[in-house]
Amino acid sequence: MSAQRVVIGVDSSTQATKALAVDLETGAVLGEGRAAHAVSAGAGRESDPEQWWRAFGKAVAGTGWADRAAACSIAGQQHGLVTLDTAGEPVRPALLWNDVRSAPQAAELTAAFGPAELARRTGSVPTAAFTSAKWAWLRANEPAAADRVAAVRLPHDFLTERLTGEAATDRGDASGTGWWGPDGYDQEVLGRIGLDAELLPEVLPPGARAGLVRTGMPLREGALMATGTGDNMAAALGLGLTPGRPVLSLGTSGTVYAVGRTRPADPSGTVAGFADALGGWLPLACTLNCTVAVDRFAALVGRDREDVEAGGTVVVLPHLDGERTPDLPHASGLVHGLRHDTTPGQLLQAAYDGAAHALLAALDDVLRAGGENPAPDEPLLLIGGGARGPAWQRTVLRLSGRAVQVPAAREPVALGAAAQAAALLTGETADAVARRWRTAEGRVLEPVPRDDDALERITSTLRRARALQEVPPEARQGGPGR
Repeated sequence: MSAQRVVIGVDSSTQATKALAVDLETGAVLGEGRAAHAVSAGAGRESDPEQWWRAFGKAVAGTGWADRAAACSIAGQQHGLVTLDTAGEPVRPALLWNDVRSAPQAAELTAAFGPAELARRTGSVPTAAFTSAKWAWLRANEPAAADRVAAVRLPHDFLTERLTGEAATDRGDASGTGWWGPDGYDQEVLGRIGLDAELLPEVLPPGARAGLVRTGMPLREGALMATGTGDNMAAALGLGLTPGRPVLSLGTSGTVYAVGRTRPADPSGTVAGFADALGGWLPLACTLNCTVAVDRFAALVGRDREDVEAGGTVVVLPHLDGERTPDLPHASGLVHGLRHDTTPGQLLQAAYDGAAHALLAALDDVLRAGGENPAPDEPLLLIGGGARGPAWQRTVLRLSGRAVQVPAAREPVALGAAAQAAALLTGETADAVARRWRTAEGRVLEPVPRDDDALERITSTLRRARALQEVPPEARQGGPGR
């Protein structure tokens, strides 16, 4: 009887590192590990990459298979700017995707090229989330730190390179930087933001091996390392997505995406034209405020997150950290339509509605951007930390009008990374591995009539409140309110 073959998939997210040890043949999860991260508060959102490294070691040890796994792959939070010195040590804490201080630099980059041209070159119109804007912010605000930088990495690249000594990334995560396109790194964009391409890792082809684990690492010496990818790309792998199947992910951020057949290039900026981790595309819309913002509203009204009530006409725009979709980086939370008879439970339900609205409003645009015709009868796959919450499930059902399927597998990002690692050993594509593991299976919640009245209230409030949510030109230039 042959020895059991096991791979480890890792999800290094904003809030924590999660690791799964998975049986190569069956997809059974044999062990799990987790370690939390700290994120700064205040004006920015930063995190020390060294704590990701420590959390990685703790999480993979927690699986019980770190010393025996045949292969590993790491999926990481997208867009984060990791800057390293000549010794490979962080120059400063990483700037995370939800740090909106780089909004002026994103606007300047868009103005320099034009939104349509940037969408053509890189697939996306950059917002404050994109790595290109973050590097430009660092250049403008901390030039001495920028001058010390010998290497620029994304979060998953940093961890993979620590393990293997090889500077490598993949097309999926690279597509979220704002400086990569189908022809490789865009020299004109890099020149505009003052970044030398020599500081960037090699973009390996899908299915390639990034290297072997070195001695003295948290994993077995000689274990195979896949390229890894961004968290959304890994979740698409982990679900074994086929073109046109929509996904709604409820986490610290909210995302809606689908594997596309054609390369997206949306000049409006609503849809980011990401590459997937294989050879296709992953059009995606993202919000900064999702489960954490709703939980904050629950705390403010003194309710459990599930203690919602129907009824009422109050509208909540839960833009507590600014917003990405719509692109309002300086926005704040807004409550409109509050009445004497509004209950705390209705206010909390309105926060759920406000958080889900932008994602569901972008769903058809996401599908069209990937060359798919929206199919309202196609069940919406619901994943992420909020997916198992009954209040989230009811909200998505009510505002989408679609059936909703909740996969039984709990960690699609880590499973996608595991499938990528397994593909190194079997020669399959990673999505085929996931389909063989049947990771997307789960109960289907039947559709209910769409609540068009609630959707229209939110849309109308957002349109009328936009002047309050945008920063006036004098403030952008250093005047009052900056």
